[in-house]
Amino acid sequence: MRLKDRYAFVTGASGGIGREIAKQLAADGFHLYLQYFQGEKEIRQLIDELADLHVDLIPIQADFCDPASLEKMMANIFQLDVFVHAAGQSRYGLLEETSDQDMTMLWDTHLRMPMRLLRHLLPKLRTSECGRIIFISSIWGEIGAAMEVAYSAVKGGQIAFCRALSKEVADQKITVNCITPGAVDTQMMQGFSREDIRQLEADIPFGRLAKSEEIAKVVSFLVSEKAGYITGQTVGVNGGWHM
Repeated sequence: MRLKDRYAFVTGASGGIGREIAKQLAADGFHLYLQYFQGEKEIRQLIDELADLHVDLIPIQADFCDPASLEKMMANIFQLDVFVHAAGQSRYGLLEETSDQDMTMLWDTHLRMPMRLLRHLLPKLRTSECGRIIFISSIWGEIGAAMEVAYSAVKGGQIAFCRALSKEVADQKITVNCITPGAVDTQMMQGFSREDIRQLEADIPFGRLAKSEEIAKVVSFLVSEKAGYITGQTVGVNGGWHM
């Protein structure tokens, strides 16, 4: 693995988990492409925060629900060694109350656009000495969740996609893995009351929500040379909530 000039593309870099992944990879010495949709302020703050690490930081504004964004992203990505898909949104409610617009948004953000991206990015990853693909999926992609049926479906789709792709690119020495966090202390949890969160924590053997930094540390390991023989795996980071 090259120790210099490694480039990672982090989608959803303005979000809670994506931001911590970007910070960890920058600390690991990666130059970064930072995709965001509406979080320009957060991306600017992140770039300022990482300035002392002396790595290239390339912000890319793109809407995953806009097909034209594919060309925009590809025009800004040159060398690539690592692809981390951390972009995502959830929708909470009964399936019968889930709109077509919400279903399309979930499909585009979690599966369709990243699949289209990787179709074009694989030649770049193939030339790397450390090609890595990581999807931040969810525990709900493994076990499903009432009130988040459509979200669970696309997260499960990410797991199936990674398993299949890992077989297709193994002979190119590209690893493909999923990380499935449980409940993580991010802005996504702010829609729940403190009492709801206390009840949730009581169901988790560790007795607390995960921290975004804990997800980022697993990404750091999976992109390292230490994980060069790990592929097609679903790595749960859930405090024992699901085994």
